[in-house]
Amino acid sequence: MPIWVDADACPVPIREILCRAATRWQIQTTFIANHAISLPPSPHISRRQVPHGFDVADNEIMDQMSKGDLVITQDIPLAAEAIEKGADVFNPRGQAFTKENIRQRLAMRNFMEEMRNAGQVTGGPAPFSQGDRKEFADQLDRWLQRNARK
Repeated sequence: MPIWVDADACPVPIREILCRAATRWQIQTTFIANHAISLPPSPHISRRQVPHGFDVADNEIMDQMSKGDLVITQDIPLAAEAIEKGADVFNPRGQAFTKENIRQRLAMRNFMEEMRNAGQVTGGPAPFSQGDRKEFADQLDRWLQRNARK
């Protein structure tokens, strides 16, 4: 069960955690981005650079992933598609997207987008923190223990 990473907006500390886990657990982890990213050499880590464009990286992930794979993304519409296809999904802050919560997350995303477009919301998410990093590492560890074979 490989891991697919929407790497365009993935924080470097999360990439590092994923690379260490890929090597330790010997699980194929693929980073997909529309720009070059630096990754350590490993037979379990790969990168795919896709052309710039709307949803190009997302489409590549959806074309390649299968039921039971793990997708790491901040992109809620991509998360919804991956869940529909049977993937486990969580974001770089370690928050799981599930069948039970994805509709609410999509609705909130759409509402916030409307508010931003109307000039009502000018801030973004809180800065990435050490707590976010720990939550992600814990969530990944739980997933690996349930799904990966050493």
